[in-house]
Amino acid sequence: MELEHSFTVPVPVDQAWDVLLDVERVAPCMPGATLDSVDGDEIKGRMKVKVGPISITYAGTARFTERNRDAGVVTLEGAGKETRGSGTAAATIRSELHGQDGQTEVTVHTSLNVTGRPAQFGRGVMADISAKLIGIFANNLAEMLATGDGSAVEPAVPEPAVQATAQANGATTATSVPASTAPAPAPAPAPAEDSLNLLKVAGLPVLKRIAAPAGALLAALGAVLIWRRRRRR
Repeated sequence: MELEHSFTVPVPVDQAWDVLLDVERVAPCMPGATLDSVDGDEIKGRMKVKVGPISITYAGTARFTERNRDAGVVTLEGAGKETRGSGTAAATIRSELHGQDGQTEVTVHTSLNVTGRPAQFGRGVMADISAKLIGIFANNLAEMLATGDGSAVEPAVPEPAVQATAQANGATTATSVPASTAPAPAPAPAPAEDSLNLLKVAGLPVLKRIAAPAGALLAALGAVLIWRRRRRR
């Protein structure tokens, strides 16, 4: 699956480059991510995902395969496997940074391959989830830069400011999340979630897309059972 995302970081491009490549600093901005080690260009970590009552943990390795500061391009390749299952996830992520009025626009192209239970959502739903996930990451990153303490904070009241888009099979979805442009007094940072809840991230519209086929299947099964009971009578 090919995905295209974009978001804006409220700092100049040189500062955004240093922050985005500081893996230990930005890892907490991604819900469910745990960083185990960083050794040069190699990164080892885990991602905990929840699908309803089911929890799945992926353990894997990622590596920077391109870092061109002059061009503002960085490429990361990673792969992981379920710790208690046969599902896998692999991705090649190419990011381009462009300065714009003292801020930085980041365009991310991802080639993603997922097997196992999360893959059952399908391409369209996965594109929606990816767009919203990028929005959460961008918002947490903006809040981290605003507070200056290296922590990711999820705001209580959303305001559209950062745009994240995803494309899959010719369809485009978008979500907006806030980005603080100046430091402001705030309560203590909220602890990062220990898992990425796909159903929570997906939201009601996506859940309806998941529920509709399931509902149609249940209705079809019910019709078959009724027909069989009538035949027996």
